[in-house]
Amino acid sequence: MITINFDKAKEVTKRRLRIERAELFPALDLQFQRAQEMGADTSAIVAEKQRLRDLPTLADPCTTLDELRALKATQ
Repeated sequence: MITINFDKAKEVTKRRLRIERAELFPALDLQFQRAQEMGADTSAIVAEKQRLRDLPTLADPCTTLDELRALKATQ
C-alpha cells in the first residue's frame, strides 16, 4: 500500500510553484520598467507580481492532491 505524506506533498508543490514563478518575474520586471518609462499605469503589473509572491501560500489550505496539482503560476 502506498501512503502519501501530505505535508511533504505541500512542500514539493510550494517548491514547484517557486520555480514556475521565477521564470515569470523577469518579463514582469521588464514590463514594469517600460510602463514606468512611458508613464503608464503599473498597478496591474504590481498586482500580478504580488499574486506570484503569494502563490506558494495557496498550498497551505489544500486538502487533496488534486487541489495541489491544480495550483499553477500561470493563470
